[in-house]
Amino acid sequence: MPLSDQGINPERYQLIPRVLIFLRRGDSVLLIKGAPTKHTWPNRYNGVGGHVERGEDLLMAARRELREETGLSADLWLCGTVVVETDQNPGICLFIFTGQGEAGQPRPSDEGILEWVPLERIPELPVVEDLPVLLAHLMALKKGEPPFSAHSSYDQHERLIVHFSR
Repeated sequence: MPLSDQGINPERYQLIPRVLIFLRRGDSVLLIKGAPTKHTWPNRYNGVGGHVERGEDLLMAARRELREETGLSADLWLCGTVVVETDQNPGICLFIFTGQGEAGQPRPSDEGILEWVPLERIPELPVVEDLPVLLAHLMALKKGEPPFSAHSSYDQHERLIVHFSR
């Protein structure tokens, strides 16, 4: 379909695509504790990831981000999507990937400290607010099951609301 038939309208709600990767190894997940100098989530744990670049599909972007931020590679699979409401245009669409990290250790990263974190330690760590909710859904999925779909926003008291569709 040519670009002229795509129905692109700057007045419609738009989304910026990003990938988020949670590599698993046994009962642990690879997380990055954001560097204290980062403007987004300094000193907080999150999965690795970033923006989808022009010319990439989602899996290509996830593989690139994993390699750039950790030096590791893995067989990744899409396990969920989250539309993140930003109260402005554009919003964010997270494409969440997981995979097994069987071999190798992550190399140091300018983005922060990479750490294999046992799942039972997650509640005691300073994490990005939606991380426990997303990890709970991700850990319940088995390879080959359909990905989950969610919407993330804040209420009038600035409390996080994550709604999962069925």
